[in-house]
Amino acid sequence: MRFYNNSHPYYCGIDLHARLLYICIIDSKGEVVAHKKIGASKDDLLLILEPYIGNVIIGVECMHCWYWVSDWCAELGIDFILGHALYMKAIHGGKTKNDKVDSFKIATLLCGGNFTIAYDYPSEMRAARDLLRRRMKIVRHGAMLKGHVVNTNSQYNLPATELNLKNISARQKLREQYQDPIVQRNIDLDMALLDCYAKELAQVEWFIEKQAKNHNPVYLELLKTVPGIGKILSLTILYEIGDISRFESVQKFASYSRLVKCKAEAAVLYLRGNDKARNYLNRLQKRMSKAKALSALAHKLGRCVYFMLKNKTVFDEQRFLKG
Repeated sequence: MRFYNNSHPYYCGIDLHARLLYICIIDSKGEVVAHKKIGASKDDLLLILEPYIGNVIIGVECMHCWYWVSDWCAELGIDFILGHALYMKAIHGGKTKNDKVDSFKIATLLCGGNFTIAYDYPSEMRAARDLLRRRMKIVRHGAMLKGHVVNTNSQYNLPATELNLKNISARQKLREQYQDPIVQRNIDLDMALLDCYAKELAQVEWFIEKQAKNHNPVYLELLKTVPGIGKILSLTILYEIGDISRFESVQKFASYSRLVKCKAEAAVLYLRGNDKARNYLNRLQKRMSKAKALSALAHKLGRCVYFMLKNKTVFDEQRFLKG
């Protein structure tokens, strides 16, 4: 957790909404100099902030509509800071809670050095990251559809199917297992959605990889040198990190990585078909439980990724498994 503690003559807290903003500006002594609800537009925002430009820092909580405020501040050279939504507990406490109160609390947190900092993600990479995250949600829904097929088999006490659902003839065999036309239609719905997802996701993945080659081709190629980290996982790590230099130390990167599921996923994939890695895991398990050993491997892999990207070096498995 990092706190913003730089000094400014004025501090502006904005409670963001899709169509309106509540703005509170306080001075260095904590006195309110402006407190007003305005429309969510650049013109309205400029009108109230113009007298303070050059002497004010703007803080907002990280939620879905902060992008345009960050970009607007960058255009005008206004200091902007993004608040970490998970850690900004102060604005959600108290007996009274409304937009006016929240904007005052944000400004006060800024002034008092208690404003928790989130990463103001680079504007040129935001859309690709959002698209990649959207892909993940669709993949998860696809997995739910496949699970529904399996559950339907169990529901009618049919034997477990080992059919490859990517194969059209296999799907037809699966469909023929059900005598009830309504059940057949239910399965057809799953298959139709899975077909659509497969087609669209293939194009989306190709498109995102193309963007990554423009945004940061070095990171992309370095990540692919780690066994088990393929196209999708390398893209996920690349876009979740953004710029490795934002982490002052490997410890801070490791703390951040605890919140990102792909770190553990990378460790599991690294072990797949890798006898050397499995032997290393077995050595760890002599000193700790299997769960802790896997966590230790994931942590070490995360640290390795940090130094690879920071120093622009490829993965060295012999060095990695040493010790």
